[in-house]
Amino acid sequence: MVKVTFNSALAQKELKKGEKDEALIPQEGDVEEVVRVRQQSWAWCWCMCLGLAFMLSGVVVGGAYLYKHYIMEEEGVYFCGVSYSEERYMIPDDDDAEEHGAPLKRLDERVRILESEQVELISVPVPEFSDSNAAEIVHDFVLRLTAYLDLSLNKCYITPLNTSVVMPPRDLLDLLINIKAGTYLPHSYMVREQMVVTEKVEDLEQLGYSIYMLCKDKDTYKLQRRDTIPGIQKREAHNCHKIRHFENKFVLETLICE
Repeated sequence: MVKVTFNSALAQKELKKGEKDEALIPQEGDVEEVVRVRQQSWAWCWCMCLGLAFMLSGVVVGGAYLYKHYIMEEEGVYFCGVSYSEERYMIPDDDDAEEHGAPLKRLDERVRILESEQVELISVPVPEFSDSNAAEIVHDFVLRLTAYLDLSLNKCYITPLNTSVVMPPRDLLDLLINIKAGTYLPHSYMVREQMVVTEKVEDLEQLGYSIYMLCKDKDTYKLQRRDTIPGIQKREAHNCHKIRHFENKFVLETLICE
C-alpha cells in the first residue's frame, strides 16, 4: 500500500497564486468608481477649456474696445496754443507788439475733431491770466448748436452756432495740422462777443449726444447775443464771466452775463 502525501509548501504556493489572480480581477464596485473618476476628469477638462476660451475672448474684445475708444480717439486730438493781442489787429511779431503797448498773451487748448459726426470738442484749461474761466466747449455742425461748460461755475450754456467765427471741422483740422507742422505761426488778435442768459433748459436730450454728455446733471441755460435783444444796453450787463478760446485764426472772447 502506497501512501500519497502533498507538499505543504506547494499547496501554499498554489493558494497564493490563486489569491494573486483573484486580486487582479477588479470587482464591480471598483469598475464603477474608475469610470466615475474618468468622467469627472473629462468634465473638469472641458470646463477648463471653456473657461480659457471665454477669458481669451474677453481679452480680445476688451483690447479691441480699448484700442477703438481710447487709442484711436487720441489720433484726432491736438494740443495747441496761440499768442494774441487783446487789440483787434494782426501782430507781426513779439517786438512789434511790445512797441505798440500790447504785449501778447498765450492761450492753450486741446481740440478733438469728430469729422464724421461734424463735431468739435474744445478743452480750455485754466489760463495764466485770471480774467477768463476754464471751459469745455462743443460745436455741433449738424444741429448747429454750441455749448459752453464753465468749469468754474459748473454751468452749461447753449447758443446757436456762429458759423461766421467757428471754422467747420475740415477747415479747423487743416488749420491745426498747419500749426503743428509750423507752416502757420498763429500770432493773432482777439474778437469779442457778448451773450445774455435768457432761460433754463430742461430737456437736454434734444440737444444731441455730444452736448447731452457735456451738460447732463448740470444747470443748463440758453444764451442769446446781446445785440439781438431789443432794448438791452451795455450798462445793464452784470454778473458776467469770460471764456476765451480759439477755433479760427483769431481768439474769441465770449462774455456771458446773467
